[in-house]
Formats: sequence, C-alpha cells, structure tokens
Amino acid sequence: MPVMTAALVLLALVMPLATDMYLPAFPQLAGDLGTDASGVQLTLTSFLTGMGLGQLILGPLSDRFGRRTPILVGSAVCVVATGLCALAPSLDYLVALRFLQGLSGAAGVVIGRAVISDVATGARAAKLLGVLMSLLAVAPAIAPVAGGMVIETAGWRAVFWVLAATSLLAFTGAVFAVPESLPRERRRTGGARATLRSVREVLANRSYLGHTLCFGMALAVLFCYLGGASFLFQNLLGLSVAQTSTAFASVGAVSVVSGLVITRLVGRFSPTSLLHTGLWTMLAPSAALCACAVADRLRLPLVLALLYLAFIGISLVAVNASALALERVPHAAGTGSALLGTAQSVLSAIAAPLVGLGGEHTALPMFAGMTISAVLALLAFLALSLTRTTHREAPIGSAH
Repeated sequence: MPVMTAALVLLALVMPLATDMYLPAFPQLAGDLGTDASGVQLTLTSFLTGMGLGQLILGPLSDRFGRRTPILVGSAVCVVATGLCALAPSLDYLVALRFLQGLSGAAGVVIGRAVISDVATGARAAKLLGVLMSLLAVAPAIAPVAGGMVIETAGWRAVFWVLAATSLLAFTGAVFAVPESLPRERRRTGGARATLRSVREVLANRSYLGHTLCFGMALAVLFCYLGGASFLFQNLLGLSVAQTSTAFASVGAVSVVSGLVITRLVGRFSPTSLLHTGLWTMLAPSAALCACAVADRLRLPLVLALLYLAFIGISLVAVNASALALERVPHAAGTGSALLGTAQSVLSAIAAPLVGLGGEHTALPMFAGMTISAVLALLAFLALSLTRTTHREAPIGSAH
C-alpha cells in the first residue's frame, strides 16, 4: 500500500506541477509569444479544460475496463505532449498542446482517486484522500521556486522539459507499482449507454452533487489566485521572479501544513462541520482582499496573511467535500471521481482567464473572482443543508 500510494501521488503530482511551475514565467512568456495577460492565461484555461474532459472520459472508462490500462495509456501520452509543449513555436500551438497534456494527464488524477476508493472505505478512504491531497499541496510550495530557478537559468521552455522528465518518472512508477484494483466482476458493462446511465445516476444524487459543487468552487478560488498572482506579485507589489517564486512557495507551504492537520481531524469531527468551517474561512479573507484592492491598500504582508487564511479554508473544503462526495457513490467510483474532477477543471478553467480581463496592473478581478467563487461554494452548501435529512451526521467511518 505505501508503494502504491507513493506511485499514485507521483502520477497526480504531474498535473499541479504542470499548473504551477510555469506561473512565474507568465510575463516572460507573454513577451516571448507576443501576447497579453489574457492570452497567456488561455494556456492555463486550455490545460484545465483538457484535464476536465480527460477526467470525464477516463473515469467512466476505468469503471468499464479497469484502472491499470487507462492510467498507463494516459500517462504515456502525457509524456509526449509535455515534451512537445517545450517546442511550441507560437501561442496557438502551446494552447493546443496544453489541452492534450491536460487531457492525457488527467488519468493520474481521476483514476488515482478511484483506486483509493477501490481499496479503502470510510475513515480510511478519507484519510488516504487527505494524505494524497496534502502531498499534492507540496506542488504549490516547490513548483514556483523550482520553476523560477529554471526560468531564470534557461527560460520558460526548459520548465516543460523538466515536466516531461517528471511525467516519464510517473509513468514508470505506474508500470511497476500500480496494480489492477478493480476486479472484472465489479466492472460496469454495457457500453456507452451504460456509461451514460451511470453518469445520470451519479448526478441524480443530490448529496453528491452538492458536495461536488462545493469542491469545484473552492478550486475555482484557487485558480483565480493562480491566474493572477504572478501579475499581482511582480507588477503591483514589485517583486522579482525569484521573490514571486518564494511568495508562491509560502502560500503553498500553508496548504501542505493545513492539509496534514486536516487529516488528523478527520474522524474526530463531523466532515460536514469541517466543510462548513472551511467555507467561511475561505470566504472571509477573499472578501477582505477584494476590499483592499478596491481601496488600493494592497501591501505584501497583509496580502500574504489573508492568502494564508484563504488557503486553509480551501484545504478544509477540498478534503472534506471530495471525501463526502465519493462516499455517496461507492458503486461508481470512477464516474464519481471523473465528475468531481471535471467540475473542478471546468469551473477553474472559467475562472482563470477572467482574472486577466482587467489587464496586468490590477488585482481587483482576481480577488473579486475568489470572493464570488467562495460565495457560490457557500450557497451550494446551504442548498445542500436544506435537502439533508434531519439526522445528525457522524464522522466518516463511524457508526450511524
């Protein structure tokens, strides 16, 4: 189990690394490819769209054909697509290749969650998902720093060569350490019609849908930040590329620590109460940042402190909302994981380019996007509360 978990972490780690490593290069990339902030952010949007579509396709396929084959094929294609990103001659090519990178690399994310659902249930599954997310939170901490070093030394294209090497390592780990976890007798049969029926069944589960929306909007908060933070740190707060990387890393470190703490809380507190706390912890600092942007009172210490608090909230929401959602559809873990990831990717893909509409010298769209996304996550939770049964929910894995 530890070896398999490590391999699943490495597979899933490729996607956040592919998101975060090139963020400090946004201004450089814009100049090199002759585009603006919205054009550069389109490379992030295409990647997220591909990842969302990939999860929607590969998750149900893994319910039908098993976990191992889709994860190996997807990982292999991701290696090739990532290498080609480093050779992209124009923005159009990079946007298309980033889409393919996300589409194929989604296998490691969506099928990894399904594998955990196959081998564990209840509190154990929630803790494994928490550990997985906590380790994945290392990416925002190390990726911008590593990316900044690579960019300053060899330019933004070298980042994609590093990512290609990481993807190859992840593929190798999948070959040797991820066995088939879905026996043939548990696989869903019946072709495309049965797959669509499975999707309808999952989407008809209101509890699953509500928790998925909470999860997706929380990740939209994250991607509003990712889409605009480089311009905030460099153009508004005057940081260098190296200092921007350090700022990214400090925010990512908060995600790591908070994620690890949250895994200790699972089983001791109701996941719904942890989710509720996370939603407010995410919304309050986002709104405060928005107010600071309106009043032109953005200062680095205050910005970082409020971002740290917001990321604690994001971690609380992401861990508990995803665990609660997947617990509701154990009969279709691959499909449930796919729709969970698709909601994340689609909502994030919509959010990322919108923060660039105001140009490179304002943070208001970024913080407004974070606030609106946090409000929508809270509204999804409140709507879910209205339809929830009156019995009090116990911690995941405990007796009801």
